[in-house]
Amino acid sequence: MIDGWGDASEVTKKLIGSWSFNRVIEGQATMQGIAILTPLEEGRLAYREQGNLKLLNGTELQAERDYIFTNSDSGFEVFFKEDPPRLFHEISLSAPSGGELSGSARHLCNLDNYQSTYIFLPNGRFVVRHVVSGPRKNYTMITTYTRVR
Repeated sequence: MIDGWGDASEVTKKLIGSWSFNRVIEGQATMQGIAILTPLEEGRLAYREQGNLKLLNGTELQAERDYIFTNSDSGFEVFFKEDPPRLFHEISLSAPSGGELSGSARHLCNLDNYQSTYIFLPNGRFVVRHVVSGPRKNYTMITTYTRVR
């Protein structure tokens, strides 16, 4: 368990390492896997997840995703791992109550709107929630991360 997340500028340092995750894509699929955050230069982290995606019809697929996280004084930015990296969203964290840190951001992808929320819990876990709406996509995806010991 993490001994608190500290202030917003410390979160990315505390993300380094391996995390198991459970994801629910409401009405579509579930996914379980491992996410590894590895330090890069200049306070950046490479995020890589791999796991088993199970669709509602029973089909199972291997899935993976990569991002780059960069630290900021108020939280972090998440970039798509492209050349050059493209900003997904910037999260400014605050501590509303109960020892947790949280922050939200929006991202417009073509005509689809992503509303993302990150919640860093006092027990060391964190939750990422994406609510996606638009002409091509309409779902809520909730991922809970637990540190691998």
